[in-house]
Order: sequence, then C-alpha cells, then structure tokens
Amino acid sequence: MSALPGPEPTPSIPEGMRADAKETWPSPELIESWLGDGLYDFQWRPGEAMDVGDDAASVAAARRFRDVLSRFASGVTVVTAVSNGEPVGLTCQSFSSVSLEPPLVLFIPAKSSRAWPAIQRSGKFCVNFLAADQADVSNQMASRGADKYAGIEWTPAPVTGSPVLPGTVGFVDCTIHAVHEAGDHYLVIGRAQHLEVGEAEEPLLFYRGKYGTVG
Repeated sequence: MSALPGPEPTPSIPEGMRADAKETWPSPELIESWLGDGLYDFQWRPGEAMDVGDDAASVAAARRFRDVLSRFASGVTVVTAVSNGEPVGLTCQSFSSVSLEPPLVLFIPAKSSRAWPAIQRSGKFCVNFLAADQADVSNQMASRGADKYAGIEWTPAPVTGSPVLPGTVGFVDCTIHAVHEAGDHYLVIGRAQHLEVGEAEEPLLFYRGKYGTVG
C-alpha cells in the first residue's frame, strides 16, 4: 500500500522576522511569478500616473485622487535590501513612523513592484532618507529595466546588511515585522534594529509632481 502524501513543508522564516508574519505572506508561487527573470524593480517614478479604466468616470476619479493627494508634500526614500546576494531597491514616498515601543516604521510598495518580493524574501530592509541633491538617485532607483546601483556606492547596514546609500539625511535598518494587503498595495511594517542621522542637512521633498526641499 502506498503511503499517503505528507503535509506541505512550512516555509522557513528569515532570522529576525516575527514568527506569525508568514501568515501575511503571498504564496511562494505568486512571489516567484512577480520576480520573473530579474530582481530589479520596475516601479513607477514618483507622481507618474498608473493605468486606470477606460471609462470617463474612472479616469476622472483617478485624476482627482492624484490631484488632491499630490497636495500632501512628502519626503523621498529609497528602500533597499540584499536578496540572493544582489542589492535591490525601490523609490518610495509612502513612508511613516508607526510606533515608539516597539520601534516600528511603515512603507507601502505597489503590488506591481518587482523589488518588493525580493525585499520580502530577504526578510529585512533599510530605508534611506534622500537629501536635496539626490533627485537623480531617486529617479535611478525608480527606473525600469536599468541597473539601479550603477555608479552608486553603498555600505551594508550594521544589523541587516541592507544597502546604506551615501549622502542621505538618515536611514533606518529594519527587519520585517508584518505585511498587510491594502488594495493595490501592501502595508509593510518594519521593526527598527538600527538607525542613524546622515551627513546631509536638507531633505529631498516631493510636491505636486515635482522635487523640492525646505526653505
């Protein structure tokens, strides 16, 4: 008599990740389908329009949503990680602190992001706060199909080894605490393991589709 098949093996949990965080993960098959044949993100640049329905009502609603939300000025970050031995990253405006105890932060990648599955697979990430003179870094890390780290030096973060970019106003080195689905994005909560103030003083800001800074 042939033996009955055993239960499916439980995916391993990256070191430093909360034990129940795996409950919020997409399936390994879905992650691999997103990754395709490359580890680099093909993320929209900040402020670029996403595809919406062809009907007039959907187009008008999407335009109004973007127009109103663009009035909220934000900083610009680059979220980085090392996955399968290669540096990955994405440009992200949607970043926030969440909690002091425990120390939690939040960033919000699109489901269409190709860097996010690689970051998730690593179980850790670093959020680099870009400086006023780093618009070119923002554009490069948000570009499609290019080598995002071409010409960009980086050092490993003290705890996770994720890329720390030079010349920023600061960074937060994190392990993934939890991931939650939210429409066409994911809410990624990270637990801060190390953080530092950078060398730069003036931050890079984004407002109404344009880069700027304070003052």
